Amino acid sequence: VRNALLGQPVADIDIAATTLPEETIRRAEAAGFKTAPTGIEHGTITVIAGGKPYEVTTLRADVETDGRRAKVTFGRDWKLDAERRDFTINALYAEADGTVVDLVGGIADIEARRLRFIGDAEARIREDYLRILRFFRFFAWYGDGRPDAEGLKACARLKEGLAQLSAERVWSELKKLLSAPDPSRALLWMRQAGVLTAVLPESEKWGIDAIHGLARTGKDLGWIADPMLRLEAIVPPDVARMKTLGERPRHSKA
Repeated sequence: VRNALLGQPVADIDIAATTLPEETIRRAEAAGFKTAPTGIEHGTITVIAGGKPYEVTTLRADVETDGRRAKVTFGRDWKLDAERRDFTINALYAEADGTVVDLVGGIADIEARRLRFIGDAEARIREDYLRILRFFRFFAWYGDGRPDAEGLKACARLKEGLAQLSAERVWSELKKLLSAPDPSRALLWMRQAGVLTAVLPESEKWGIDAIHGLARTGKDLGWIADPMLRLEAIVPPDVARMKTLGERPRHSKA
């Protein structure tokens, strides 16, 4: 919904449902579609339709969080489902006829190119510290001007929580951030908030000054954004370090 409103390509279509996962599977298979219980404990199944996968997730509310993952309960309340999400621009729903349902002010934020946490920024971050990196990642892709002041301060105050996350989850977010058309502004604010040093301490000495020029040159030459090339521009050359980024045992729950 967010990308459609921004006039940008829509890569995935995620579906929200009021039916329990097992009932969603039953209905989908009765209609002749294949299904997979990809995240059924969190209410998500995948339905294959027309050769394409669609994630269908039951409406949820958080009952317990530990800074990494949440335990959820299923429900039928659209507002509770919206309020458990991270940012207002990510909590928009569209009905079958295209009508957009906005319960948290996401449309106004999209129009202003403003990234805002839903409700209390610190509370949202404490639910999952990865949201600190997501704040800067979504700002790099969709934000304009300065980051939301409350969100930026909350990220700076709670940055130590990033140490709880697996390297795999951290790199996944950094890779998406570095794939933005020009991530230089987001990286600048990350550095100012102390977040960049928390996840890439090597960048403190190496700096991020080359990123804007690299992004500009890449655009002029028609290059596809290369997150690894951009990473090499902000941390000292270290082949061993590059290889270990993102590596973590697959059974990690972080």
